[in-house]
Amino acid sequence: MTTPDPQPHRPVGAGEPIEHPTTPEPDGEHQALLAERDELRTKIKKVEHTRTRATFYGLVIGAVITILLLIFILQNLESQTIMLIFWEVNLPLGVSLLIAAIAGALIVAFAGGLRMLQLSRALKKAKR
Repeated sequence: MTTPDPQPHRPVGAGEPIEHPTTPEPDGEHQALLAERDELRTKIKKVEHTRTRATFYGLVIGAVITILLLIFILQNLESQTIMLIFWEVNLPLGVSLLIAAIAGALIVAFAGGLRMLQLSRALKKAKR
């Protein structure tokens, strides 16, 4: 059986200042090691976000999306008749939806390319 504490517990910082142990001043060799460590940390932070890393992640995500699209197409092989103005085509549902998605992506890429061209021209004009 334990006996209760005779004094109630007080939260840290209530009343008395907290004493921190003093650390000795680092010598020259220690300071050099600390400076080298900080320099390495800075270099690592610069290398963490590179174009190669972004390209790698983009390729991995693209491969996963491609696999998911392939599964979708294989699960939706029922043929559908698609009519557009004077064309009539029989395609599997998955393929026709994939073609529609690609067409949408191309339209978005075209609009984005035009916007980048517009901003590039405005920037060149502003620099003059």
